[in-house]
Amino acid sequence: MTCRRGFTLIELLIVVVIIGILAAIAIPKFANTKEKAYIGSMKSDLRNLATAEEAFFYDSSTYTLNLAAMNNFSASTGVSLTVNEATAQGWSATASSANTTRKCYLFSGAAAPVGSATTEGRISCS
Repeated sequence: MTCRRGFTLIELLIVVVIIGILAAIAIPKFANTKEKAYIGSMKSDLRNLATAEEAFFYDSSTYTLNLAAMNNFSASTGVSLTVNEATAQGWSATASSANTTRKCYLFSGAAAPVGSATTEGRISCS
C-alpha cells in the first residue's frame, strides 16, 4: 500500500476561496488609502503655499498670484495649485490632483471663502 502525500481538490478550493475573500476586503481598503494619500499631498502643498505667501507678504506688503514670485514655489508631482485671489488684505487657493476628483481649499485674511473652506486658515477638502 502506497501513502500519497498532497492536498485534495476540496482543500485547494477552500484555500482559493479564502484568498479571494481576503482580496475582496483588502482591495477597497487599499483604494481608500491611496485617496487619503492624494488628499494629504494636496493639504501639505496648501500649508507650504501659506508659508510661502506669508514670506512674500513680509517682503512686499501684499500677497501674490504668481507662484514663481514666491522663490519658485512649486507643488508636489500630480498636484495643481491655483491662487484664486491675492490682495494686500488676503488670499485664497485651490489644490487639485490628477489622481482624485476631490479638491482642497484654503483662504487667509480678508479674501472671500473659497470652495468648502469656511474658516480662515483651515484647509477644507470636498
